[in-house]
Amino acid sequence: MSIFDSSKNKRSTLIKDRNILQTTYIPDQLPHRESEISSIVEILTPALFKNKPSNILVTGKTGTGKTAVVNYIGKELKKEDPEERNCCFTYVNCEIVDNTYGILFNISNQITTDQNKIPFTGWSLDRVYDTMLSDIEKGNKIFIIVLDEIDRIFQKSGDDIFYFLTSMNEVLKNSKVSIIGITNNTKFAELLTSKIKSRLGEEKIIFPPYKAEQLQNILKKRAELAFEPGVLEEAVIPYCAALSAQDSGDARRALDLLRVSAEVAERNGDAMITEAHVMSARNQIEKDTVKEVIETLPAQSKIVLKSIIEIHERKDTTVTTGYVYSVYKEMCNSLNVNASKEKMVANIISELDMLGIIHARVKSFGRNGRTREIELNISKDIIEFIKKDELFEPLLKHKPVRQTKLL
Repeated sequence: MSIFDSSKNKRSTLIKDRNILQTTYIPDQLPHRESEISSIVEILTPALFKNKPSNILVTGKTGTGKTAVVNYIGKELKKEDPEERNCCFTYVNCEIVDNTYGILFNISNQITTDQNKIPFTGWSLDRVYDTMLSDIEKGNKIFIIVLDEIDRIFQKSGDDIFYFLTSMNEVLKNSKVSIIGITNNTKFAELLTSKIKSRLGEEKIIFPPYKAEQLQNILKKRAELAFEPGVLEEAVIPYCAALSAQDSGDARRALDLLRVSAEVAERNGDAMITEAHVMSARNQIEKDTVKEVIETLPAQSKIVLKSIIEIHERKDTTVTTGYVYSVYKEMCNSLNVNASKEKMVANIISELDMLGIIHARVKSFGRNGRTREIELNISKDIIEFIKKDELFEPLLKHKPVRQTKLL
């Protein structure tokens, strides 16, 4: 007997094509993003005539279709120019490739036809840059380079990569480069130097969150392709859409809810997917997603979050950016970790806010400046989960400093 026999015997088959329920699947049509598609197409069309388009900065909350739209347009560009004589579309996910060397290596090895490609490691940054520049120049075309999750590389390595990429056109003669940056952080451009900002974000496209009826339409089209007939209760799709619209208008979340609901029903051996399965899926996703996000945070982000938790648990003071930084520095000292500058900690707080782990609101004091008041947005069991991280074992005897009151 196999350990899988029991699970296989009770399992029902409700999903006929699982790929369609994945967030990475790009359908032939992207409903409710016609305006954004049209705007980006208008900007990129000159590339088909070997003319450089403007750089684009695409912003919007998670799950608003930014990556799907840009990759869909990239696929259509290749249909228009299948032999890539006039333009070449290259995509890099900066959440996976998060350093300058890796991004230049990734871009060059996607576009070069030479057998001697850049090695994964071992070259100087200047050599990698010069090799990539040479590969681009030999192409004699327009190169559209997409940097998804562009804020990730900035948080880790600063704006060096943007300087490299945006200054290439000053050197290139036969080819030109256009950058499409994708970020969830609507204030990302404010973090850049004025010189890089003007070069990188020539045109901005903002993706609004989906509404409940739009999410219903998206899920319905996916469900028609993904499921066997008659396996969905009528209320399932509206329920998934309503939950996702209520939280953030996130299409990824809506798709995940529908997919996990179906998987729960299959594991139970049920013949239909019901609202009860959706509720079970929601509880599972919420618990697993937050923990997964926190587990994958860099050490510096975890220390900032732990500082916020310690101040929050005192319950006798407001949690402000300055207070967080003072506790953070003391904590870094206890952990024997180099503390980042206050501006970087402020950026980390913004990232935690964007992830929904905290809520940071700006409070103005007029001429005396402004600060951010920070509230935790996670449950007690998640707080305990963070405290048990092995990174914080040396902090068992650590006590945060008290905030200095201004008189």
